[in-house]
Amino acid sequence: MVIDNNKSFPKRPRLKDFDYIGTYAYFITIRTKDCRPYFKKSEVVNGQINLLLEAAKAEKFDLLAYCFMPDHLHLLVMGQDDRSNGQKFVSLFKQKGGYWLKKNYNENLWHVSYYDHILRKEESIEDVVFYISENPVRKGLVSDYREYPFSKVFTGSGLKP
Repeated sequence: MVIDNNKSFPKRPRLKDFDYIGTYAYFITIRTKDCRPYFKKSEVVNGQINLLLEAAKAEKFDLLAYCFMPDHLHLLVMGQDDRSNGQKFVSLFKQKGGYWLKKNYNENLWHVSYYDHILRKEESIEDVVFYISENPVRKGLVSDYREYPFSKVFTGSGLKP
């Protein structure tokens, strides 16, 4: 699974015949506006993590893993029940996160859209966790994923990268 962060996401790349509601697992990538490296600052990342956790709780999602790279965010989430709405979750998080950055830095945070991949039954959640965890290593930011301060795998999910 490879994502080219240099390519522009289409404005609305959602699946037309899928409602994004239910107990699905999603691998989500959200870029910053103009690929700006906002996520190099601990204050910004920590503010976004709090809002991410709030949005996950509000929209009934388990946050399995995240990694805030300098100019984008990788998430692995799973709906908790048949009311969990993936589009609402991302929208709420982007709205709250964008408002937070605008209020504190007077800048726009997010690219207009995002990339999502709905994991199929035959796809391994552990593989996605590994991909997310190893992203800072692949980009040369650290030599071991455990050194990177802006990523986390939630042990309550039973997953270990």
